[in-house]
Amino acid sequence: MDIKQYMQTLGQNARTASRAMAKADTSTKNRALLAIAGAIRREKDKLIAANQQDMDAARAAGMEAAMLDRLALSEKAIATMAEGLEQIAALADPIGEISDLKYRPSGIQVGRMRVPLGVIGIIYEARPNVTVDAAGLCIKSGNACILRGGSEAIHCNRALAALVHEGLEAAGLPKGAAQVVETTDRAAVGELITMRDYVDVIVPRGGKGLIERISNEARIPVIKHLDGNCHVYVDDEADEAKALRILENAKTQRLGTCNTAESLLVARAVAANMLPKLAAMLIAKGTEIRGCAETQNLVPQAKAATEEDYYTEYLAAIISCKVVDGLDEAIEHINKYSSQHTEAIVTENYTKARRFLREVDSSSVMVNASTRFADGFEYGLGAEIGISTDKIHARGPVGLEGLTSQKYIVLGDGQVRS
Repeated sequence: MDIKQYMQTLGQNARTASRAMAKADTSTKNRALLAIAGAIRREKDKLIAANQQDMDAARAAGMEAAMLDRLALSEKAIATMAEGLEQIAALADPIGEISDLKYRPSGIQVGRMRVPLGVIGIIYEARPNVTVDAAGLCIKSGNACILRGGSEAIHCNRALAALVHEGLEAAGLPKGAAQVVETTDRAAVGELITMRDYVDVIVPRGGKGLIERISNEARIPVIKHLDGNCHVYVDDEADEAKALRILENAKTQRLGTCNTAESLLVARAVAANMLPKLAAMLIAKGTEIRGCAETQNLVPQAKAATEEDYYTEYLAAIISCKVVDGLDEAIEHINKYSSQHTEAIVTENYTKARRFLREVDSSSVMVNASTRFADGFEYGLGAEIGISTDKIHARGPVGLEGLTSQKYIVLGDGQVRS
């Protein structure tokens, strides 16, 4: 296969399809989404069989447990994919929305209209659900997409692509609106991230190495986050039961996700009472604790934390821990070591909660809730195309609005400039 020619063809098809998608009405896009959801439910056995092929190959290749967890596709996950599409269909269509319309002294009205980005290239590892989430969000937001999943999920992604195409055709929309790269050749990624004539934005989802490579080599704007070093801060006015429940969920529910807590901070005033209880829960769940000297004094099983530990996204049963003087030091620590993904405070003090929300510089900041909620589905976006820790255009879980931009519009009645 001539990779360059193959990718150019995908790009041409996507650009053509993007024009049809930009003018598609809401009901047509919704019909496609609901048809894809129905096809996914109908073909769940085929999808599980295709996923099993991928899982068998991944195990044989020695894939790590966290990546295997991301790759696995259960009946529940399939139902969630279909439900996500149905949620997207139920969401308001942002395309064509006019805002900030104001009269100027000249008599013209100036406002802004929300429009699609155009063609979105999405590069991701393992998770086959991204194929459906990404396609669904791009369809509803009037974009076309080129999806390059990891080679480890090729069988499942091909099966899902066929169902997406079935739904698009059922609604009278072009198949080129959502294309899966069929080759596992890594050269395809290099082509995709440099096709400026055909692709308007790149969204990488995967490990830090993948995202760093894309960010360094892309000649197209990138929406990204590199790490998920998320923090839970237990304040000196925290409810103990809430703290235990939130930390347990944030750290131990799933180890391989970007919104899993990797760092625990505990206020010194309550550390002697609460930290041993929090640590006992984590240790019972098989979690290794790497902490400061105070942590080690209070938790004999804890290992000494290095400076690097406080920066690390483990994606494993390990958590860093530090005893801090209070809210000021907690915020300072988070803003220094965090990857600006998601942080949570456990406190019953409203004023401290408000300060934490305002002063912590991350894309999602929470009060008395698990960091695991940092997710497009949980935020009511229907699904997400990724998480952005950038500060321009889109930040946090990227749903429909994050896949659009705005252009200025002017409404006149014959006015000319004097």
